[in-house]
Amino acid sequence: MTASARTRIKICGITRIDDARAAIAVGVDAIGLVFYPRSPRCLDIERARSIVDQLPPLVTVVGVFVNQTIKQVREIADRASLDILQLHGDETPEQCCRYGQPYIKGVRMRDDVDLTATARAFSDCRGLLVDTYKPGIEGGTGETFSWKRIPATMTKPVILAGGLTPANVGEAIKTVRPFAVDVSSGVEKTPGVKEAREIERLVKAVRAADR
Repeated sequence: MTASARTRIKICGITRIDDARAAIAVGVDAIGLVFYPRSPRCLDIERARSIVDQLPPLVTVVGVFVNQTIKQVREIADRASLDILQLHGDETPEQCCRYGQPYIKGVRMRDDVDLTATARAFSDCRGLLVDTYKPGIEGGTGETFSWKRIPATMTKPVILAGGLTPANVGEAIKTVRPFAVDVSSGVEKTPGVKEAREIERLVKAVRAADR
């Protein structure tokens, strides 16, 4: 696994500029904007653009997509000025490469998932975002999976997701040593509405685990 001296932090499912600002103020590295229509955190292009336009420099903007068309992804990525794509559905390696943009491949941890083989198949991805599998829900489940299922010999950076909160993220980091953690429901009041105090607690817990 790719180790990181400082675990990166992504807060996903941002729907309000105030939440993005609160996350950035306490040292979050990246924000995730969801464009999957069935998600309660889904944004339209104009709302996403309004958030991106107000961000300070050097903040990575990740767009989350699930089995969407080439046209949809390209239009949103261009108009919302996305830095990297997170492809969280059943996309093949060939489909992931067709956008000409850096991408993260989301992997839902079904019982038959082989992460080592997945890393080989998606050799062009920037990292694997490893998330809880729950039928019918494409992320944002609020539930964890067994972190011991992640091999220590991963060749791609691992972004750990799935039920992470300020209370358990430290243990998760010590167990997995991921490149980054991705948190959505674990710092929310309601879907898409973040709690600034919980984001700050999360960041402090990540930094304590790094130490």
